[in-house]
Amino acid sequence: MRFILPILFVALAFTSEAQPKVVKLIEIEKLLKTQSDKIQVINFWATWCGPCVKEMPLLEKVGQERGDIHITLVSLDFELDENPDKVFKFVERKQLKSDVLILDAPDINSWIDKIEKQWTGSLPATLVINTKTGKRAFAGKELREGELEELIESVKN
Repeated sequence: MRFILPILFVALAFTSEAQPKVVKLIEIEKLLKTQSDKIQVINFWATWCGPCVKEMPLLEKVGQERGDIHITLVSLDFELDENPDKVFKFVERKQLKSDVLILDAPDINSWIDKIEKQWTGSLPATLVINTKTGKRAFAGKELREGELEELIESVKN
């Protein structure tokens, strides 16, 4: 019995994902500047956004298949509902593997330029950054099969 509990604990540790966390804008700005060996894919979404939910499996699939990228999903649900439970439940129900942040930054129009000049505020929005070269690619729409891969390739070198 004393061997079963540690094994069960280790198994649970490897199957559960990190809990989404609420962050301020400064943490997203740091994320945009953090040097990494991996290409950063940062997707802005919300649980109430149909196209966001529709593209989520594509982001998860590419994130699991490619070892050269890191996907961060930034929920904008907090602006409409300060209770993050809806996002926590969504992440659990969809079994998301990507890192999930819940942005606590009201008034999207006051800060979107700090994220990406091309962004009008529409969701979903995906920013792809090669932090080694400074190359960036942006899509302010729902990504379809192959489009995320094209964005990634466009910033590779």
